[in-house]
Amino acid sequence: MALENIFPPIPSELIMPFAGFVVARGDLNLAGVLAAGTAGSIAGAMPWYYAARVYGKERLKRFADRHARWMTVGASDIDKAIAAFDRHGRSVVLFGRLIPAIRTLISVPAGLACMSLGQFLLYSTIGSLAWTGVLTGAGFILESNYEQVGKYVDPVSKAIFGILLAWYIYRVITHRPAKSDAA
Repeated sequence: MALENIFPPIPSELIMPFAGFVVARGDLNLAGVLAAGTAGSIAGAMPWYYAARVYGKERLKRFADRHARWMTVGASDIDKAIAAFDRHGRSVVLFGRLIPAIRTLISVPAGLACMSLGQFLLYSTIGSLAWTGVLTGAGFILESNYEQVGKYVDPVSKAIFGILLAWYIYRVITHRPAKSDAA
């Protein structure tokens, strides 16, 4: 689960249902599986959170202005995003941990906005526990048919990734430099 958050192509949608299947067989403890899955998820989120905090929003804004087309945002967009994150950050972190692809990326705006570590850990833990619980529970309920979880969740994850990729490509193609981008 830690690696899934550091390197998103590793799918929790396959890891946790299998753990649920093993719990159903009686070879693992449910509380232990949920604790390990959640702890791994949080451990994987921390490098992104700290990297964003260390890099900082001012350096990111300068980088964005230099590479606006490829980042698809400029400094003013980052200011707006951080202001929105300041208003809704707790719920964004909580619910973001439930969405494939977003699960990893949500740590970056939390770090950039300097969300307190305590709040980040609290909301990330709640969201990660919910996600881990749903997947483990599905594997437990389906027992030997746990592969079915991946059959349904994997296409949804791929669709979300595809939508995000299409949106990114659209933004790159339709990018128009702002006045501050041209300076």
